[in-house]
Amino acid sequence: MTATLPEGRYPASSSRNGVSRRTRNILLVVVLIVGLGVAYLGYLRFSVKDVEGTALSFDLVNDTTVSIRLSVTRANPEDDAVCIIRARSRDGSETGRRELLVPGGSAKEVDVTSVVRTSQPPAIGEVYGCSLNVPDYLRAG
Repeated sequence: MTATLPEGRYPASSSRNGVSRRTRNILLVVVLIVGLGVAYLGYLRFSVKDVEGTALSFDLVNDTTVSIRLSVTRANPEDDAVCIIRARSRDGSETGRRELLVPGGSAKEVDVTSVVRTSQPPAIGEVYGCSLNVPDYLRAG
């Protein structure tokens, strides 16, 4: 004996929540694409970098000079690197900048100290960033 449902009382579709199979599949594909995008951005943001510079300390020498000590870590120690260091004033504006060549060597991590001249009294010295793309004019001199 099979039970039959009264007509008009229940929906004819086999889906219980009213969402069609096609809509469910489209939503699944969208969620997968968004998830892959988030994973890719996370990889770019948190992956191991070829070169990284970290400011260790700074010293305000006078009203036009700041001395910055930084640590440069390279994945391949033989590679030359360039780091941009800068000084900022109390209002946050950049008042001095310098490109610093860090020649390749045998150590993976190197401590370097350099001086930045400023146009206004400095308040802080920091590392703006480092790269392995060293301009030719830094290598020549």
